[in-house]
Amino acid sequence: MRSILLSILIIGSTNLAAQGYPSLNFNDSPLNFNNSSLNFDNSPLNFRNTPLNFSNSPLNFNSNNGVYDNKGNRIGYETTSPSGVTNFFDNNGNRMGYSPSKR
Repeated sequence: MRSILLSILIIGSTNLAAQGYPSLNFNDSPLNFNNSSLNFDNSPLNFRNTPLNFSNSPLNFNSNNGVYDNKGNRIGYETTSPSGVTNFFDNNGNRMGYSPSKR
């Protein structure tokens, strides 16, 4: 009975992932405080993440953290928090997404 239940759980979680549900891994979840926009390290209120920081500014033509669309237009920038989370912001400083830490 235990192995049947385990098989159902594995199949169920595989189906959830296949249907486009987010990863069930807590390390990748937005509910993990390391990934949350409520964490000051990921917040646009943190000077390291704001477009007012010249490193992130669309006016800085030498920046190396710009994010571009397929046509070469700059649509935003990325920053990395001390915990290793990569944050993606639009040019106005709105957090658009993140990539969890690989640590």
